[in-house]
Amino acid sequence: MVLVKYEAVLFDLDGTLLDTLQDLADSMNSVLSRRGFPVHDIEKYRYFVGDGMYNLVLRTLPPNNREEEIIKQCLKELKDEYGRRWANTTRPYEGICELLDKLSDMGLKKAVLSNKPHDFTRLIIDKLLPDWSFDAVVGQREGVPKKPDPTAALAIADALKIPPEKFLYLGDTNTDMKTANAAGMYAVGALWGFREAEELVESGAKVLIKHPKELLNILS
Repeated sequence: MVLVKYEAVLFDLDGTLLDTLQDLADSMNSVLSRRGFPVHDIEKYRYFVGDGMYNLVLRTLPPNNREEEIIKQCLKELKDEYGRRWANTTRPYEGICELLDKLSDMGLKKAVLSNKPHDFTRLIIDKLLPDWSFDAVVGQREGVPKKPDPTAALAIADALKIPPEKFLYLGDTNTDMKTANAAGMYAVGALWGFREAEELVESGAKVLIKHPKELLNILS
């Protein structure tokens, strides 16, 4: 068997590089509470997040209050709330900083692809992971399909001039595993994130890892 020589790692952001769940939950619950809607336990947010802020709003609103105008209003309020709260508790997961150090030492390219809005994605990387240079940082942008559509992942591969099959794609949700497979990248499921092993395997994870350092075993 010919071993694939990987040249780059494409990271998801929320639930993979950074534990953002509390700040996202607090922001959305603030919007819901202000409007008199029921709020949700943080554990439920593990399944609400991952597919962009629009879907986060849609999933958290009561079923009989999901009119498009209400969704749009709550989405604007969520962005305002999250803009104030995003750094309250969000931090890199244990082992992520050491992994990034090692990847830098190895000379591998590093990129980030998130369904979080593009400006938020870049801001969070700049502020919370300032010691590492990423070759691409991409969030959700107008006119570009969200994950699991592979368009953005393939555009990153093209910009870095590295074939998709030379990428490890590390993510923590079904959306990430589907994106990786659709783009022809090697799908690695992060078990420290927001979802369970069964979901990741069913969605196409080639391997699951329990700690960031285990990614190095795949590279070696």
